[in-house]
Amino acid sequence: MNDKPSRLSSRIDFDADGKQCDFVQLPHSVHRSAYGWLPVPLVCIKNGDGPTMLLTSGVHGDEYEGQVTLSRLIQEIDPADVAGRIIILPMANYPAAKAGLRTSPIDELNLNRVFPGQADGSPTLMLAHYMQSVLMPLADYALDLHSGGSSLMYLPTVILRAAEVSEAVQQEIIELGRVFGAPYGFFFPPGQGGGATNMAAAAARGIVPLATEMGGTGQVTPECLRYCEAGVRRVLRHIGVWKGAVGADEQPAVETRMLTAETWESFCYASEDGLFEPLVELGDEVVKGQLAARIHTPETPWRTPAEVHFDAAGLVVCKRVPGRTERGDCLFHLGADFKI
Repeated sequence: MNDKPSRLSSRIDFDADGKQCDFVQLPHSVHRSAYGWLPVPLVCIKNGDGPTMLLTSGVHGDEYEGQVTLSRLIQEIDPADVAGRIIILPMANYPAAKAGLRTSPIDELNLNRVFPGQADGSPTLMLAHYMQSVLMPLADYALDLHSGGSSLMYLPTVILRAAEVSEAVQQEIIELGRVFGAPYGFFFPPGQGGGATNMAAAAARGIVPLATEMGGTGQVTPECLRYCEAGVRRVLRHIGVWKGAVGADEQPAVETRMLTAETWESFCYASEDGLFEPLVELGDEVVKGQLAARIHTPETPWRTPAEVHFDAAGLVVCKRVPGRTERGDCLFHLGADFKI
């Protein structure tokens, strides 16, 4: 039952002014530690009255740009520059982030697909339940930092639709997206994540949710990191929760090109197992029916490679990284220009 209190605990007092840095204690009983817990880093920076921003990264553990961004922010923010409260969870799925994996190595669950979680579930379910039942009720805004992880590479993109929200909230998200100042803004098709995502959970709580897809490839991508760090700072200043000075090396905002995928036809998938040969690159404009990739089978090298075509037109926003692929893997996804 999700009305049960969370089994996770922290010594942080969310009502106290100042910067508090501690851990959420995630119960974890195993052979080597019968009464153990896993240390999920949590920071609360509060000063007086104002809005509350919930910042998260590491929801997928192999996505690193957000984890670096929030780690730097924690070290740099002076509580004297805060008007309200900033709650930061930089390794939201700590077991996955520690292992550098998209999903938890303990229960193999994807944190961004299991909200609202379960109070008495496995570790990932307990983390989702804690985030939704303890942290989200405190927040007015939520910014969830993602990237392509180990299997994908994204252009620096702010996500402007990842949950069902009212028209008024949608307009506020679009405004925050423009403030973020990334080159691209993307509207996912309805139903992304089956409604069980972090952002969907935040929206259901009445929070204004914003997310990103910044780089990937299983490493820190410097260009996307610069956009990510500067964008988070701009959003914090815009909502009035932080009045930190603009750094001399802060990436300037750019005009955001609005892109959408109204159906899943904008996503291109491998037709079979084999070696993925991409025939387009990130940032290319493609047309419907264009050849996207060939799938080679070195196991039977005399076999003609399978050809994969795009089912829609648009800009290549995201591209698969590993060469080995299996039937059903996403190879690319596109975005079509969207006028607001």
